[in-house]
Amino acid sequence: MDSRDVLRDTVLRLLLRDLAALQREVTAYPDDASLWRTAPSISNSGGTLALHLAGNLRGFISSVLGGSEYVRDREREFTATGLSRADVTLELADAEIQVMRALSTLDLAQLDVEYPHAVMATRLRTDVFLMHLACHASYHLGQIDYHRRLMTGDSATAKTLSIPALVEPLPDYRAI
Repeated sequence: MDSRDVLRDTVLRLLLRDLAALQREVTAYPDDASLWRTAPSISNSGGTLALHLAGNLRGFISSVLGGSEYVRDREREFTATGLSRADVTLELADAEIQVMRALSTLDLAQLDVEYPHAVMATRLRTDVFLMHLACHASYHLGQIDYHRRLMTGDSATAKTLSIPALVEPLPDYRAI
């Protein structure tokens, strides 16, 4: 296994771990309404952040790198409200499957070249952008964990950062 395999598989493991943790976080809200609640100086609810991550990963990874037909609706990510926890979890589960398919079949040579689109007017190599996407997912996962605890008063962990998940065998995307 060369370094590109290791990088791709590591990013995939990180994203799958964080998407699974996001699903646990959304499920840990005690009711649908609390997922959408905000507090002063907190502009995004847990639901908004979850939809944003699902759309972000499906757009940048599944659509651009994997060639899926997914069309990102970034405005919806930030304006939709009131979806059930089950509906948000389904969006995250779909993102998980799409990310797994796209990265599992990614031509490793793509990692060494520029990502096909400029992001915020910046051109990056694909490997660097994938690492950014993994960090972006973890950042918002932490926000959602904090939001859930703040909005519900529940200090229980949703086991967001599993180290063992980083060494478990990757699932076979074809089995899904």
